[in-house]
Amino acid sequence: MITKELIDTINRLARKQKSVGLTEEEKLEQKLARQEYLKSIREQFKSILDSIEFVDKDHQTEGPCTCNHCKGNHVH
Repeated sequence: MITKELIDTINRLARKQKSVGLTEEEKLEQKLARQEYLKSIREQFKSILDSIEFVDKDHQTEGPCTCNHCKGNHVH
């Protein structure tokens, strides 16, 4: 889970890395924090993809489109 503390840790270590460098322990902490962040992003993205529903042609409305933005110029 992406928390404020996780983001703060990533940012703090990134700033320190640019300014004075990191110890081996801090490099490991940075690596683990980044892995946790990326894992959470992947889980969120997968959740979004899993919620998508596909509709095949048999379940779509036939005939001119009735939506406002295309004014019936194509078939859905």
